[in-house]
Amino acid sequence: MITRMSHLFLRTLRDDPADAEVASHKLLVRAGYVRRIAPGVYSWLPLGLKVLREVERVVREEMNGIGAQEISLPALLPRDPYETTNRWTEYGPGLFRLQDRKGGDYLLGPTHEEMFALTVKGEYNSYKDFPVTLYQIQTKYRDEERPRAGILRGREFTMKDSYSFDLTDEGLAESYRAHRDAYERIFTRLGVKYVIVSATSGAMGGSASEEFLAESPAGEDTYVRCVESGYAANVEAVKTLAPTPVPIEGQPEAVVHDTPDTPTIDTLVTVSSQILGREVDASETLKNILVKVRQPGGEWELLGIGVPGDREVDDKRLEASLEPAEVALLGEADFAANPFLVKGYIGPKALLANGVRYLVDPRVVDGSSWITGADEHGKHVFGFVAGRDFTPDGTIEAAEVRDGDPSPDGAGPLVSARGIEIGHVFQLGSKYTDAFDVNVLGENGKPVRPTMGSYGIGVSRLVAVVAEQQHDDKGLRWPAEIAPFDVHLVIANKDEQARAGAEALAQELSDAGVDLLFDDRKASPGVKFKDSELLGMPLVVVVGRGFADGHVELRDRFTGEAREVPVADAVSEVLAATRR
Repeated sequence: MITRMSHLFLRTLRDDPADAEVASHKLLVRAGYVRRIAPGVYSWLPLGLKVLREVERVVREEMNGIGAQEISLPALLPRDPYETTNRWTEYGPGLFRLQDRKGGDYLLGPTHEEMFALTVKGEYNSYKDFPVTLYQIQTKYRDEERPRAGILRGREFTMKDSYSFDLTDEGLAESYRAHRDAYERIFTRLGVKYVIVSATSGAMGGSASEEFLAESPAGEDTYVRCVESGYAANVEAVKTLAPTPVPIEGQPEAVVHDTPDTPTIDTLVTVSSQILGREVDASETLKNILVKVRQPGGEWELLGIGVPGDREVDDKRLEASLEPAEVALLGEADFAANPFLVKGYIGPKALLANGVRYLVDPRVVDGSSWITGADEHGKHVFGFVAGRDFTPDGTIEAAEVRDGDPSPDGAGPLVSARGIEIGHVFQLGSKYTDAFDVNVLGENGKPVRPTMGSYGIGVSRLVAVVAEQQHDDKGLRWPAEIAPFDVHLVIANKDEQARAGAEALAQELSDAGVDLLFDDRKASPGVKFKDSELLGMPLVVVVGRGFADGHVELRDRFTGEAREVPVADAVSEVLAATRR
């Protein structure tokens, strides 16, 4: 098939869009693959849509290969199923809600666990029907507070979500492994560099949970790995390796000292070193952070969080630990309503005495001694021992994870990197089949409740991920598996004989089954070459000056290598170079 650039709906841009932050966003817009309509909302133009459809093809082939069956559920969904699972509330402001003309509540689907569970309930009623895996490639909607990076994080996006239904935990584990393996094949075919990490399940619920992260400095997800053991996890899922408890007996009593003008850890460390006559490290101090939390449908409550003073609270880890509760910082009105909260000098004692739930970092073990707030302006307590002077209500994973921290498996230090989430697999269990009383008749005549797995891939995001990982300073470089065209044929000679030869070559290539982009425009060779580099087809064929001598040039977009081949051999050489 021949697509002529003189007729293609395409306009390339020479300048980066003003709102673009990452390379994929800049290049996909400049190359005319996508266009912004609103924050987080993009149109797919012909070239972009071709790439998107190729990614969908790869995903479909691998999903069909594990026996999954494709269906299509609506994006416009009624409120009731999501009310049943409480996710109408739990999703909070991230959910697009609307009403029809009769006042009925609807939402634009962010994910479809509820609908898949109800679909299976409506169709299947016997153990003989199981196991079954269903999937769809569907448009999803999430009201991202800060959509960014083009199609990497949008409000409207294409996602493949599949759901397995098994009658045993062993069956669920098998379905999980099948999806995990299929995902590895998908990302390998797309040429994506990725890592599999342990993750949290978030609002989806469930137990076993792993993320596939594309390696990229542009990623919003931070993950850590242990080189020695291969352990890898999203920072939200990292479990702190707690130290061994310390004997309490024999430790000196806690003492309150005047520490004027020490509302920060840095100032406290300086004054504490003077008081104790030695250098005090920030890790010896206990910093107490106050937030307020609200469970879905509930009221705001104060929550105190204690972390070593050398650590900051990681908002993502904090939110993941408290999901599905909403978390917010305290305002001036909150401090005014709770005068026992002395800014800069908050300690565990006042929190516990006033019924504020107090959770601490796992490093705060029994017998550990701390310098912390004494709940009075200009005063801190020294030698405040956990398990003797205060007993927290529990632990929380909220402190930042840093390079060099011990791996949870004890095998060595952690190192961090950035990644883009491209896939997520969950073992959901019976959360959604319980919610909708999904039962089938078992082999023994008794009701059996299916157990579910949930598996997602960001299909439209993958287009940006490949662009992010594969580009160079000249433009995009699409792998042959998903390139919009196999070959980009460029006429770089105004000679009529060369043009006629290019037309004939284009037809021969098309007849041989090559999907061809033919730059037949009456533009300068320089403009055509720049566009060929920007658009990123894996192979560029140039009909130029060498045509008079019976040669055409083949350029490999990935390696940059160029070589001349006889015109008579051009079709066979192209077929050999583009064969998938």
